[in-house]
Formats: sequence, structure tokens, C-alpha cells
Amino acid sequence: METADETLAEAARDGDRAAFAALVTRHYDRIHGLAFRLTGQKAEAEDLAQDISFALPAKLSSYRREARFTTWLYRVTVNAAHDRRRRAASHARAADGWGTWELNRQAGIAEDAAALDWLTETMRRLPPELRDTVALTLGEELSQKEAAEVLGISEGTVAWRMSEVKKRLRALARAEDMP
Repeated sequence: METADETLAEAARDGDRAAFAALVTRHYDRIHGLAFRLTGQKAEAEDLAQDISFALPAKLSSYRREARFTTWLYRVTVNAAHDRRRRAASHARAADGWGTWELNRQAGIAEDAAALDWLTETMRRLPPELRDTVALTLGEELSQKEAAEVLGISEGTVAWRMSEVKKRLRALARAEDMP
């Protein structure tokens, strides 16, 4: 006479490995078949059936003899399939968000490159003395005092030149409808 599923489930819950092996052997095809009907994909059903089999020892702690073991096992399988669908949907949303983030990042890089190109071209239009002052103060990060020493001019002249550069850049940007 074959041992009842419910008896095997209680023994497996109490740590009986042979009872657990008997349950999995007896019901693996049932789990896999339901998983296939729930997912519609052979590989997905195989993964789901294996995941359920792996998690079954822990899940057995929630088994009560209030229903037949197979009824409980079907519920475990359905819940596992729902969890898998939710995770897949969550991952898809995250991937969509990542794609949007990457597109925005690429757009930002392109905007920065365009702004740098504009600035480089605009700087070429400035008179050499203004370009030299910008190159030292912004490019080399010298203080106005240090730039004045390098250029052999007063610190006030460096300040005036930088003010003049800003004024010209703003005017050119407005003329070209730049933000």
C-alpha cells in the first residue's frame, strides 16, 4: 500500500529526506505540467518546477492537513508562477527605466559636447588678449593675481577682461538663441 501524500508531507516537514524525495518524485511531473500551463514556455516551466522543488522543504512548514496535499501543492505552484511574473514585470520596468536613463545620459553628453564646441568656436572669435586671459584663469585655474603676473598686466585688467568675455559670450548666446 502506498503512503498517503499528507503523511509523507508531514514526515518531510519533520526532516524525513526519504519522504521528501518520495513527494518530489511522485509530484514533479504534476508541478511541471501546471507550471507549463501557467507560463506557456517549456524552459520557464522547467525553471519554475525546479525552483518549487528547491523551495519545497521550507514551504512544507506552512502545510496543514486542512486540504489535500495536491491542492496545497497546486496553490504553491500558482503562487510561484505569479511571483515569477511579478519579478519579470518589475525587471522589465527597471530595464525600461534604465534605457530611458541611458538615453537621457547620452543626450546630456551630446548637449555638453555641443556646448563645448560652441564655446571653443566662440572663444576663437575673441581677441587674443581676452582668449589668453580666459585660458589662464579658467583653463589653467590661475587666480586673477597669478594670471596678471603671467600676462604682465594689473589684476584689475584681468578682472575687466573676464567681465568683458562674459558680456560678449552672453551677447553671442542670445544672438544664436542659446539658453
